[in-house]
Amino acid sequence: MNARGKFRYTLLLASSLCTAAPSFAAETAETVETRISRLEKELAELKALVQTRPAATATADTQTAPAPVKKADTATPVTLSATSGAKVQLYGFARFDTSYDTNPISPGNIALWALPENGRHDSEWNLTGGATRLGLNISGPDTPNMKLSGNIELDFLTGVSTENNQAPRLRHGYIKACWPASDFTILAGQTWDVISSLIPFVDDPALLWDAGNIGSRHPQLRLTKGFATGKNGRIEVAVAASRTIGEKSTLQTDTGKDAAMPSFQGRIAFSEPLIVKNQPATIAFSGHHGQEEWDTNSTGNFKTLDSWSCNLELTMPLCEKVLFAGEYFTGSNLDDYFGGIGQGVNSAAASNPKEIRAQGGWGALRYTINPETSVSLGAGIDDPNDNDLATGARSRNQSIFANVITKITPNFILGLQLSDWKTDYKNAAGSDALRAQSSLTYKF
Repeated sequence: MNARGKFRYTLLLASSLCTAAPSFAAETAETVETRISRLEKELAELKALVQTRPAATATADTQTAPAPVKKADTATPVTLSATSGAKVQLYGFARFDTSYDTNPISPGNIALWALPENGRHDSEWNLTGGATRLGLNISGPDTPNMKLSGNIELDFLTGVSTENNQAPRLRHGYIKACWPASDFTILAGQTWDVISSLIPFVDDPALLWDAGNIGSRHPQLRLTKGFATGKNGRIEVAVAASRTIGEKSTLQTDTGKDAAMPSFQGRIAFSEPLIVKNQPATIAFSGHHGQEEWDTNSTGNFKTLDSWSCNLELTMPLCEKVLFAGEYFTGSNLDDYFGGIGQGVNSAAASNPKEIRAQGGWGALRYTINPETSVSLGAGIDDPNDNDLATGARSRNQSIFANVITKITPNFILGLQLSDWKTDYKNAAGSDALRAQSSLTYKF
């Protein structure tokens, strides 16, 4: 470019800048707030885009750090409000149990006692979804002084019908009125017995029944009163009138109903932290008494048989992660409470039935490794009085167990248990069985 051309180009450029400068200045002053607002909006959009954009796939040359895994959230219970004003909360779990027994264990899906070997070993598998459970917690409407609640709960461990078509059974169905200021409660309906209220640390739904743990569920009317003692102590007293369920014979459908009176249960418990702060130890005494009317012939003669128990419970935290619990019982005619290895009355002589006395108990330790995993070790024994038994009756039943239960997620739980069973029979060969079992539970 010659000198004349350069001069013309320089003059044109200067003229353009002079012309544009006032216009640029005016635009900047006029739209600066708008522009700042627009940029802030674009920045927010970019942040949202980055958060929702899938992580880039790592290549051979570049690797992307894995995104942190979020801990699964605990499921929020489904709660509905009824037209009455009560709140209804759905809960439950789907559960699958599988077990392998070196010798048959009665009844199979759950473990109560080892069946006679009859001179042969006959291992078996059991698989069931019968322990699946559905429940409704009901609460309100309350008054300023009283809280009203209730519970309805079902599962499918009935043994009715076929294994893949089991009927539901009622576990709990009760209403409860509580006066918090007085620490007083009235419960009416079916729920756990007052006696022997502890639950062993087992993974089997049978809960060591007929192997040292007694207590079932019965329709009842219960009154409970609490009393504060000392700085952190509490005494609780409970009494109940419950349904007596007896045997069915050729002359009767229910010897308990024929007695024309309920069974009476009572329990007194004292709780206070002893070894571990904020973890109370509890000692409790409980017992029951009921009657059964056994018709000895079809002309109206009968014999009244007693059903009774005395029980001791102990729960003792040994440190923050170790808990000991156990129970002891003694009594007679306890088949309806899962005592006496399922034997309550010796009716071999129809004209002179007699109660079967029994004693036993269980003890267990649970070590909580972390909030997700615990391991337990324990044993139980049920020992009827041989003098009350007929030949061939179950005379002693004991079990030793060890298990680990872990939460894969807060709602998905795995249980593994190994137990050894030994059942003796009066004047007959005993039986041993080793049971390996597992459970998968999805809570909701």
